Amino acid sequence: MRRAVEAYRQANDTRILSDLAEFLAIPNLAADSVNIRRNAHHLLRLLERRGIRAQLLEAPGSPPAVFGELKTPGATRTVVFYAHYDGQPVDSAHWATPPWRPTLRTGALTDGGTVIPLPVQPGSVQGEWRIYARSASDDKSPIIAFLSALDALRAAGIAPSVNLKFFFEGEEEAGSDHLRDMLTRHRDRLGADLWIFGDGPVHQSRRQQVSFGVRGVMGVELTLFEASRALHSGHYGNWAPNPLVAMAHLIASMRDRDGRILIAGFSDDVAVPSPVEREAIAGAPVVDSALRAELLLAGTEDGNAPLMERIMLPALNVRGLSGGGVGRLAVNAVPTEARASIDFRLVPDQTPARVRALVEAHLRRQGFFVLDTDPTREERLAHAHILKVVWGEGYPASRTDMALPVSRAVIRAAELGAGGRVIVVPTMGGSLPLYHFDEVLRAPIITVPIVNHDNNQHAADENLRLQNLFDGMSVYAGIIAHLGRVWGDTP
Repeated sequence: MRRAVEAYRQANDTRILSDLAEFLAIPNLAADSVNIRRNAHHLLRLLERRGIRAQLLEAPGSPPAVFGELKTPGATRTVVFYAHYDGQPVDSAHWATPPWRPTLRTGALTDGGTVIPLPVQPGSVQGEWRIYARSASDDKSPIIAFLSALDALRAAGIAPSVNLKFFFEGEEEAGSDHLRDMLTRHRDRLGADLWIFGDGPVHQSRRQQVSFGVRGVMGVELTLFEASRALHSGHYGNWAPNPLVAMAHLIASMRDRDGRILIAGFSDDVAVPSPVEREAIAGAPVVDSALRAELLLAGTEDGNAPLMERIMLPALNVRGLSGGGVGRLAVNAVPTEARASIDFRLVPDQTPARVRALVEAHLRRQGFFVLDTDPTREERLAHAHILKVVWGEGYPASRTDMALPVSRAVIRAAELGAGGRVIVVPTMGGSLPLYHFDEVLRAPIITVPIVNHDNNQHAADENLRLQNLFDGMSVYAGIIAHLGRVWGDTP
């Protein structure tokens, strides 16, 4: 099977790359209703071209989801392949080339990769080339890999071992606000024995990876109020409270420099890793030293504790601070307010509601009057320390038991596709709202990512290393061709 997929890839590499580039050229912000539907209809054509029964799934206020189904005679299991086709917002001024004009380079831009035209001679595409465009990695390339894997198997006369369904979401990067309604409305159509997610990067070692969970996430915006107008720092600097100093102390009371969360009770609900999960963590390649060198970091938190261990823990990240001015904007004044933006990464069994309650209790213990709107004049005169706290929605972590027969079967099928051992991890560091799928559809979810870890995901100059696309084809072909059989053989 691997030889057949590789032969197909070499004979069709220019067409596969052209299909990806054509898809990437369609702007894909979820809020851009016209173009997001162009994406959806493009996906319908890609599915229908392959004889897959396809349709748009609708929910009020939501971009459409694209659904496809392909039944396999004799198959007893059904697997849904998931990816999202929307992308993050862009600021074109920060891109080397326009974000929706797919640009091929001979290598990474940071390594001096130069722009080249899309090749036309089959067999000429090089694995180290990179294509630059919004959603090149997150998340259009897994869709092309799913479909190209199916093409390669068909060309070799290899039938799928499972019934196949495809679900391509159109607002994941916009928060999946309508996802639960979408899943609930179309629950019967989306029924399956397993969901395979294509989102996320492979391991930093570039080896293929199978992940069994994601962290949860929630965000909060803090605004700390002091004097009603800026004050001369000479006349009032050691008399009027400084909100930036107060915010610095507040953040230091919530986490230390090594990332340990200091909020009372915050980690009480954290699930202890199972023996299988601990074994997987111990068996993962250690890439920390190479990553530190790549990122020009002399050291990392908690005394260079391993990355794989760290993402098993909850995290408090300060994603932004503002107040006053620096550099040429600095003035000798005491500012009126300070703002901080924080995201929490959650692990099983933490919940957003519990985290919110613990954080707000901590803020009050630090002496703050907490409210969710700007304070009134009366409130400012009555309370010495005022903090406005505005929460985002957030969602919990999700993790599939690595010891399940289906979990072992996916690992085995992925290895048959990859041609060797794959890296198995209990969770990725990132977050996805998988809990909706858990609660509505009640099927296990396993993530099989394919894109390069250094892809500038969510940032300017997002890119895909083409060898990742081709390796992903092989892994997905292995799952499509072998999963039904090895699942049946797994005790």
